[in-house]
Amino acid sequence: MTKKQRGQLAIDALKVLYPEALCSLTYTHDYELLIAVRLSAQCTDARVNIITPILFSKYTSLEQLATAEISDVQEIVKPCGLGKTKGKDIVMLSRMLIADFDSVVPNTMENLLMLPGIGRKTANLIMGDIYGAPAIVADTHCIRITNRIGLSEGTDAHKVETQLRKILDPLESNDFCHRLVFFGRETCTARKAHCDKCDLIEFCKYGIKNNKIK
Repeated sequence: MTKKQRGQLAIDALKVLYPEALCSLTYTHDYELLIAVRLSAQCTDARVNIITPILFSKYTSLEQLATAEISDVQEIVKPCGLGKTKGKDIVMLSRMLIADFDSVVPNTMENLLMLPGIGRKTANLIMGDIYGAPAIVADTHCIRITNRIGLSEGTDAHKVETQLRKILDPLESNDFCHRLVFFGRETCTARKAHCDKCDLIEFCKYGIKNNKIK
């Protein structure tokens, strides 16, 4: 079986398990998703979804965020971890969106990566969710699970992204990554791969090897 065939099997199986391929972060405006994803680094989406309503109720526009006291934003986002860095990034990227991009979240990888605190994972999610572009969000769930299935190798996010782009249908890749998050929380967890209840086991290299499936 080729990696492309295995990848399509994984896409099809996860479609059945999770028909709604949605980002688990809540937001109203595009810039709010950008900020929410920044906050999600080394933090759970559930916690981010508790903090962002507080942040966005105090600062109800991009302009208000851009003129906010950095220390005030840092205090609000502190529960997400790395509060000083994330708080500063939020204010600075808000200023940059206004000054350089007419208050519009950029629609290219190059421009997104210019924003403070924005890396490829965040940029890919924005490209996929806001602009509908083919995207690979190589987060911890994606890296762990695609390694186990046999679609990728290694833990370097950019390298895994590059490997998956060669395998996955670009029209399916963004939704596939969202589904991996749900699958990674419920079944193929970081602590343990629950192969006994896995719908992907028949074509998963890890599952086949560790459960002696022929």
